[in-house]
Amino acid sequence: MSDLRSVRARVERQRREVRRRRAVLGLSVLAIVIGLVVILQAGDSGGGVSDGGPPAEATVSTSGDILIHSPVWYRAIENGGGAYDFAPMFTAIEPYVRDVDLSICQMETPLTSGEPSGYPLFATPLEIASDIEEAGWEACGTASNHTLDRGEEGVVETIETLRGEGIETTGSAVEPEDSTKPLVMDAGRIEVGLVAYTDYTNTGAPPDESTLNLLPLEAPVGEKKRRVERDVERTLQAGADTVLVIIQWGDENSTEPNESQRELAEAVTRIPGVAAISGQGPHVVQPIERVNGKFVAFSVGNLLSNQSVAAGLPAETQYGLIALFRFRSDGGKTEVTAVDYVPIWVRPGDYLVEPVGWGLKNDPANASYLQAAWESTVSIAGEGPGIRPIPDEL
Repeated sequence: MSDLRSVRARVERQRREVRRRRAVLGLSVLAIVIGLVVILQAGDSGGGVSDGGPPAEATVSTSGDILIHSPVWYRAIENGGGAYDFAPMFTAIEPYVRDVDLSICQMETPLTSGEPSGYPLFATPLEIASDIEEAGWEACGTASNHTLDRGEEGVVETIETLRGEGIETTGSAVEPEDSTKPLVMDAGRIEVGLVAYTDYTNTGAPPDESTLNLLPLEAPVGEKKRRVERDVERTLQAGADTVLVIIQWGDENSTEPNESQRELAEAVTRIPGVAAISGQGPHVVQPIERVNGKFVAFSVGNLLSNQSVAAGLPAETQYGLIALFRFRSDGGKTEVTAVDYVPIWVRPGDYLVEPVGWGLKNDPANASYLQAAWESTVSIAGEGPGIRPIPDEL
């Protein structure tokens, strides 16, 4: 009997050991499964960041007007040995275009397959589209006072050519249904919506209001706010975590925002879902400020043009900045936490767009002009909490 009890006891110990090992194995498998689910959820989080997840950060760059005057396109012909080649003009700024999460250009003028033309009715060679893509821009605002310089044909050629190069557009439309189609772009793990407008045109109202996103100067600010509010809501419903608003507005060659700009900024920054405003149009830099807690770059100036003192215009038209909007998404809230900016200067002759810091190292012959560009831009754009020039000192 004692031998039998001994055998039963040994068997029972073995059974308990098996049950223990199975329990441990089950817990291990469960832990692995839970870990995999967490990893998959994090990897499949898309643009948004769920409550309790790690915050997401992204940098979105915007830049000033691409305004192609005849000396600029003649230089492009020289660059290409008889064919248009604007690419060399953008090489120095590529780190702020290609090496960010999302980069947006401002195509001030319509593109054309015909003969190019300058002021007052612009038409820019189609070839610039491939050079914009090569530089690294992923989207372009196409709403400006020059959008309709070549009528609806110019609108069509501009949009179709840019999109043919893989560059998204916002601000004008080929078909009525396109004018209400939201544009949502990936910026790392943050989905950023883009909407673009202009406050006037050189040629009057568009023949069809769906052709161009127009916020008429003479319209009441409440009416303009409702238009933007509708577009922002539609963009959020399409999957954007937040929306960056791009506006062509303000007085040309003025370094101060006018009353209309300030009224519209006050209204638009109160719209839920709007992260920030990037402004163009005055051809010179204007301040970067917080309005209702949101950043507004009232004007980032020009990017590429022939405007300068030599052309009979203020020196500030030869300067500009590339704005780097620092987005952060955490706990379901997405906002812009800072705006760093890169002062730039357009070198006469070859129209190389030079970031001042880069230029001081690589173009010492023009150090005095570069320093003047930095000092002017920083004095106007400003410095302070969340607002910083790159470099922050010379």
